[in-house]
Amino acid sequence: MKVAIVSNDRVETKAVVKNLEKLLAAKKIEIDVENPDVIISVGGDGTLISAFHKYVNIIDQVRFIGVHTGHLGFYTDWRNFELDKLVDNLTKKQPSTASYPLLELIVTRKDNSKRKLLALNEATIKRVSKTLTADVFIRDQFFESFKGDGLCVSTPTGSTAYSKSLGGAVIHPRLKALQMTEIASINNRIFRTLSSPIVISPDEWITIKPAKARHDDYIITYDGYTLRGKDIKKIEYRISQHVIRFDKYQHTHFWNRVEDAFIGHDREV
Repeated sequence: MKVAIVSNDRVETKAVVKNLEKLLAAKKIEIDVENPDVIISVGGDGTLISAFHKYVNIIDQVRFIGVHTGHLGFYTDWRNFELDKLVDNLTKKQPSTASYPLLELIVTRKDNSKRKLLALNEATIKRVSKTLTADVFIRDQFFESFKGDGLCVSTPTGSTAYSKSLGGAVIHPRLKALQMTEIASINNRIFRTLSSPIVISPDEWITIKPAKARHDDYIITYDGYTLRGKDIKKIEYRISQHVIRFDKYQHTHFWNRVEDAFIGHDREV
């Protein structure tokens, strides 16, 4: 087994990584940042998202393990004081694997050139200086004309991130669905949207076609990364054939994560 470690720059994280490297060496587990079998993310959910994008080109060949150095994350199962148990499991125990769906974006420019991107959480389209006007299609059928600050399309795991702050539903990650939420839509006699998040099935896709404008200044984000474009023709969003896989030696129930992150009740049942 070959392992790569991705971490943030926090002082406490660096101490955890140093300890982890010693434990891996003691078990003769090779560290290989170029061709790993397992990627251990040390930090928080943001660190794991960075690890995903760092290794996105070999996503079908790798598995992830998250170690959090702060509060419980949605992608991080292990705490920083459980490293001995984690490394011991790497050598002795065959883990179960949990697979989560990814969002695929296909960005088509006006010259019909295409760029394909993958996102773990969500993707948005906005405009820099003015409101976004765009037609929305589902399975290539016209659905609505949108005007507002922008639109967000998220995965089930991403439903607890930006999409939730926009009023989206929290979706269990075993559901292979995509959710579209509006960002400050304008509704009047000319522009009328559903004004509600929508969830689409695995065999459907969403296409957003920005209206032609004199000054096109679109910003496409995916997991916090930015793609700027003045000549965007359309963006297609669909569930990717690729997935992200996590080694599950121990598992925290999804709804326990939600409760811990957003409610935080300490109570006896």
